[in-house]
Amino acid sequence: MRKKVDLWLDLRSPYSFLAKDPAYELEREFEAELQLRPFGLDIMGTVDLNDPEAVARGMRRIKYLYADARRFANPRGITLLGPKKIFDQTLVHLAWLYADKSGHGRSVIDLAYPRFFKRKLDYEDRAAVMGLLTDAGVDTAGFDAFAEGEGPAELKRHQQEAEQQGVFAVPTFVVDGELFWGQDRIDFVRAKLGA
Repeated sequence: MRKKVDLWLDLRSPYSFLAKDPAYELEREFEAELQLRPFGLDIMGTVDLNDPEAVARGMRRIKYLYADARRFANPRGITLLGPKKIFDQTLVHLAWLYADKSGHGRSVIDLAYPRFFKRKLDYEDRAAVMGLLTDAGVDTAGFDAFAEGEGPAELKRHQQEAEQQGVFAVPTFVVDGELFWGQDRIDFVRAKLGA
C-alpha cells in the first residue's frame, strides 16, 4: 500500500517553493502518494499594525527569513526576490484548485513559484493569473464561475483540514498523522517513509 503524504504549501512562501522539488523526488523514491494542498499563511495576523515597533520587528523577521531562504536557494540555482508587498494568495490558490480538477494543479504550482519569486507574476492580478492557467494548459472557461462559486468554500475546507491536522506554517509534510514543518525536514520525512 502506498504511503500518503500531504504537503501543505502557500504559493507566497519561499520555503514552500524550496520544498516542492524534493517532495517530488520523495514521491518517486518511495512511490508515495503526494498530495499538494493549499494553506494560506496569515503573515501579518500576528503583528499589531498599529504598533510601529511591532511592524518594524515583523519586517526585520521577514527580511531575515528571505536571507535565510536564499542560503538554501542559491546552491540550487533558484532565484528568490522578496516581493515588494505582502500579496493576498487567495486568487492564485483558487487557480491552483481549479487547475487541479483537470490534472494541471502541479503545472500551475511549477510555473507560479519561479515567476512570483522573480517578480514576474502578480498573484492579485486576475489577467496574470488567467495567463498562468493558460500557460499551464488549463481551459479557463469555467474559472470565473469556480472562483465566485464553489471555489472559496473548497479553499476554506482545505484551510480547516490543515488546522485539524495541526498545520500552523508551511511547508508542512504530514505522514501517518505526523507533522514535519520546514523544507529542511525532508530527511525526517524520508526516514518516516522508509520505516
